[in-house]
Amino acid sequence: MQFIPTTLPGVFVIDLKKITDDRGFFARAWCRDTLAAQGLNPNQTQLNVGYSHKKGTLRGMHYQKAPHAEVKIVRCTRGAVFDVAVDLREGSATRGQWFGVELSAENGKQLYIPEGFAHGYQTLVDASEIEYSTTHVYAAASASGVRFDDPAFGIRWPLPVSVISEPDRKWAPFT
Repeated sequence: MQFIPTTLPGVFVIDLKKITDDRGFFARAWCRDTLAAQGLNPNQTQLNVGYSHKKGTLRGMHYQKAPHAEVKIVRCTRGAVFDVAVDLREGSATRGQWFGVELSAENGKQLYIPEGFAHGYQTLVDASEIEYSTTHVYAAASASGVRFDDPAFGIRWPLPVSVISEPDRKWAPFT
């Protein structure tokens, strides 16, 4: 696993070190010791899967408030998504800034998103699926979000939004 820093402190793109042969490849996608050696939280407790039928589907921008704030490690297992993290940390020099990266089944990249960040993604092709692990079990009372189209962030989504849930459309503006 190779950890590539992004413009947001604490957010990393993880490239898999693929060992290839005539059968295909093998790679380690998660390792407690490797994450800990990078100073990252290795305590993943829940694994989630999200599937979207249509290209342009947008999910986000979600996070969990304390005491259930969580780290996420996101990968795309089918299709392709544009994955986004937004810094919501009080006192952070990059508060309100975002970072986005294409994750696809083909490129195998992952995104490490620390506590204090909102997360969302947009599908780039039909029939896309993501898998992500979290450091806390989902707690509905701590679930929150911010608007995907909030001008305070200025996220440049690659496609027009084709599908979005009503709750995601109604998140409050960032303050």
